[in-house]
Formats: sequence, C-alpha cells, structure tokens
Amino acid sequence: MTVEGITADLTLVLGGARSGKSRYAEGVVTALGGPRVYIATSRIWDAEMAERVAKHRDDRGPDWTTVEEPRDLTGVLRRHAAGGTGVLVDCLTLWLTNLMMAEADIAAETAALVELLPALPGRVVLVSNEVGLGIVPDNALARRFRDHAGRLHQSIAAVAPRVVLTVAGLPMFVKGTST
Repeated sequence: MTVEGITADLTLVLGGARSGKSRYAEGVVTALGGPRVYIATSRIWDAEMAERVAKHRDDRGPDWTTVEEPRDLTGVLRRHAAGGTGVLVDCLTLWLTNLMMAEADIAAETAALVELLPALPGRVVLVSNEVGLGIVPDNALARRFRDHAGRLHQSIAAVAPRVVLTVAGLPMFVKGTST
C-alpha cells in the first residue's frame, strides 16, 4: 500500500485496556496466511503476569512463533520481518516502559523504529495503548510516559498507511481502510 509516498504493509492499532486491540491485530496478521511472528515486549514480574502471558500464548495457538524482546525492537523486527510473514508487536507502551526503566534515549529509540518501519517487508502490525484520552497524571513519571507515548504514536501514525482505534471490540479506521 502506498500512502503519501510511503510503501509498507504497516498497521498501528491503538486502544484502551481491554478494548479488543490485540484480538483485532491478531486477526489482521492471521488474514495474511503464512508464517506468523508475535513479538512480545512485556516482562514477567510476578505470577499473575506469568499467567496472563501463558494464557495469551495458548490462545494464539501453535501457528505463531513467539519472540520475547523487551527492548531491542528494531533489531528483532529486522530479524523477523520477511515477505509473506505477518509480524505482530504487542505492545509499544510496554516497550516504552522498558526503555524508560532502563533510562534509554527514548527519542533515539523512537526515531530508529520510525525510520525502519516503512522499509520492513511483510505485514507488520503494532499494538499500543492509547493513554492520551484520560486525565493529566498526578506525577512527573506518569506525565513523561504519557508524553513519550503520544509522540511515539504520532510518529508511527505519520508513516503507517493504516491506523485503527479499537473501542469496545470495534475497529475504527482513523487512517486508511480495512486490510
């Protein structure tokens, strides 16, 4: 698909917690057929999170290759994106959290990702939590996170041919059309 001079099969899926964004994104990748790679950016901090990860993996089934990578998103995308392959990154806000906890250069990491995305082969679907619809957070760390997430989403939305907002399990096409 070509949008404003950008050629990529790239979709950004945004939504709130439990909005259906991951389920929708999995469907977009599955519709392609062929190999499927799930890039998990979460870290397992406790038993409850371990349970969630196991359930999600079981729900996806054996047709998915799962790659766990909390920080080096550009590296793992370079290694796994390929023609005919569907790649799902879930999720960018967890990746951003990991970068902030590591005191990484967020602007540089974001710029590297945004530069790489349009050049990737295959279908790439990125999932992220839309955190800009709520109240202004009451502490500096949460405000920095919200600000970084907003800038990240805007940068990716600028290069992605498709941007979808999920609300109550329903996809709303903000940019582009259904795939």
